[in-house]
Amino acid sequence: MSIDYKQELKSKQNEQVSEYINRVLELIEKEEINEEEAAWITKETVDGFREHVNPGFLSYRKTVTKDGQFAAVEWSDNGSCFKDVNGKEYIDCLGGFGIYNVGHRNPKVLKAVTDQLKRQALHSQDLLDPLRAMLAKILADITPGDLKYAFFTNSGTESVEAALKLAKMYSERTTFISTTRAFHGKSLGSLSGTAKGMFRKPFLPLIPGFRHVPFGDIDMMRKTFEVCASVGEDVAAVILEPIQGEGGIILPPKNYLKQVRELCNQYGSLLIFDEVQTGMGRTGKMFAAELYEVVPDIICLAKAFGGGVMPAGAIVAREEVFKSWFPNPFMHTTTFGGNPLACAAAIATIGVLIEEKLPERAAEVGEYFLKELKQAAKGHEDKVQEIRGQGLMIGIEFHQDEIGYEVSKGMFDRGILVAGTLINSKTIRIEPALTISYEEVDQVIRNFKEVLEHVEG
Repeated sequence: MSIDYKQELKSKQNEQVSEYINRVLELIEKEEINEEEAAWITKETVDGFREHVNPGFLSYRKTVTKDGQFAAVEWSDNGSCFKDVNGKEYIDCLGGFGIYNVGHRNPKVLKAVTDQLKRQALHSQDLLDPLRAMLAKILADITPGDLKYAFFTNSGTESVEAALKLAKMYSERTTFISTTRAFHGKSLGSLSGTAKGMFRKPFLPLIPGFRHVPFGDIDMMRKTFEVCASVGEDVAAVILEPIQGEGGIILPPKNYLKQVRELCNQYGSLLIFDEVQTGMGRTGKMFAAELYEVVPDIICLAKAFGGGVMPAGAIVAREEVFKSWFPNPFMHTTTFGGNPLACAAAIATIGVLIEEKLPERAAEVGEYFLKELKQAAKGHEDKVQEIRGQGLMIGIEFHQDEIGYEVSKGMFDRGILVAGTLINSKTIRIEPALTISYEEVDQVIRNFKEVLEHVEG
């Protein structure tokens, strides 16, 4: 094949790619799309997932819908809902596993990001960027106790990674205690703390030094501390979700977190709270640590931290702990963490949470939601094992995976998205926007009751 012919082929390929890009950008620009455009988007999406993303996602989608609805393609969102390309509206009770605390496309968060975008999108990496400093000050003011210094990330797993590295540098200890049913992320360090065997096994051996004990079992926690000390493997830190999310909305026993705090104090270990899912008002307080009156040494944030508009995360730590990074601030860095757009989104998000009293609203609406769900489940004790939660972080546990799977399907077909799949559907999660209206809550309750009546136990 001659060089000229190769260049001609490459030129034609680039023309085709440019045409495709322009068509996609034109669709993004449109406020409304027609039926023909919706069909094209659907086909391109399904084909793209099959050929270039991961065909496994198509199988996953088919397991939670029916009659070919696996091709449902999301297109727009607002408030507590989103729409697919065909205009069908869904009440979002999955909320991106807790991303949309201030709602979908909150106007104040959008304005802050677009205003910043008009001036500067990303920082130079050399000059001092002002919004990072301002956001860090705000976090020092609103986080519990004497948490003071912040490091910014792009996601929850990055926040956990930062926390683990900071804990290691602080004491030079290498042993960590995590808990069963914990989920801390899927990068190698955070995965070492995660407890789900399905995620861990293909990547073993993970980072050494992690011990797992049953969540809520303070006696086993105490014994593990004792054993680690006796064999010279002193514990660097305990990492916990104050309320376990992926584990099935598991609330801690009374005084458990306070007792863990006391053990950490006794053995000179740090306490890391992974509040990636529980933080930013989800549980009825700005941070779940406040619910249990416990101050950790490091707190991990992400998900809702960026207001459902920007990927953003952070850790906030006590000065005594964080100062191990003072001599060399480049010991742990990230190119995009704390970028101006993410910081603008986080600052606006915190403003909305405070001004609109959304943590308090989560407590009130969550109490109503929980009560009504329990009422709707009466008479279906053969299907529903337990309904539990705190604020707008609610779990519905069924006796069998298959029942949870069928309920998730039934809710989706009625225009309500909940977190439940064939992979792990014994407990489905309800984590809507903290702005969800009582009318929308009532609609979810009615549909849940109808679905239960049609599902076989």
